[in-house]
Amino acid sequence: MTEQDTAQNTSHDTGEKKGWFSRLKSGLKRSTSALSGGIADIFTKKKLTAATLEELEDLLIMSDLGVTVSRAVCETIGKDRFDKQISSEEVQQALAAQVADILRPVAQPLVIDGTHQPHIILMVGVNGSGKTTTIGKMAKKFQQDGKSVMLAAGDTFRAAAIEQLQVWGARNKVPVISGKVGADAAGLAFEAIEKARAEKVDVLMIDTAGRLQNKSHLMEELSKIIRVIKKQDATAPHNTLLVLDATTGQNAVLQAQVFQEAADVSGLIMTKLDGTARGGVLVACAEKYKLPIHAIGVGESIDDLQPFDADEFSKMLVGL
Repeated sequence: MTEQDTAQNTSHDTGEKKGWFSRLKSGLKRSTSALSGGIADIFTKKKLTAATLEELEDLLIMSDLGVTVSRAVCETIGKDRFDKQISSEEVQQALAAQVADILRPVAQPLVIDGTHQPHIILMVGVNGSGKTTTIGKMAKKFQQDGKSVMLAAGDTFRAAAIEQLQVWGARNKVPVISGKVGADAAGLAFEAIEKARAEKVDVLMIDTAGRLQNKSHLMEELSKIIRVIKKQDATAPHNTLLVLDATTGQNAVLQAQVFQEAADVSGLIMTKLDGTARGGVLVACAEKYKLPIHAIGVGESIDDLQPFDADEFSKMLVGL
């Protein structure tokens, strides 16, 4: 590679990184405004007292960071600075540091190392969480990494879900295994694995239904799909990824619990951070479940799903 090539690649990477930074910043704008505005209101030339700490805790809970995280953050800030003058920026910095400490251990990229062929990814999440769109975006990224991809339309209850996956398949030029509406999802998963094996596909992504209205039905169906997958490959699914919608706030924490019980989730992807002031829910999920967060989404375009970086997210969330 020539020096010119290297320079071009570096500037391309820098441009991409810069583009993602500005998208992340504007995507988190609502969450940031709520948090930084609230902090500024509380800590305008004030001492750190029991009353101001209580106000801060209320603000953090309302920003969906969850009670446990909010309390821990306030305890840490109070320990160092109690009864001393403190500026809103100092509070933001302390908050960002605390949030980053919680998020760093779970900020883990999704690794497809070629050990399994196909590498089977089971995608779970409630209807409307952005699951199918996320599958399409991930398929594109895998292709950019030089991997062949196949999709399976395992949400067999909704014609719209099957059609949406087929649209993404056509857009990315990847095969989509699908059946009739109402077809057996586990049978479809079995067929998809056979085809992916025969065609030596690198990554197979299996979509699933996400109806939470009847929890036991959802669990039975997911358990059946997983049993059938394991008959084909005892080590699979190699990842079970839960897609959460940030706009649902604390509801996302409850969804994580249900799917964890039903499908032994291995990692999280959080979407729609651009549509809400509730971005703090990502921190609440990280603290409660300690599950890897592989990627976050801040928009509709293919590049709006990116690997999760704990430090940049923490700073932007609190408005630094």
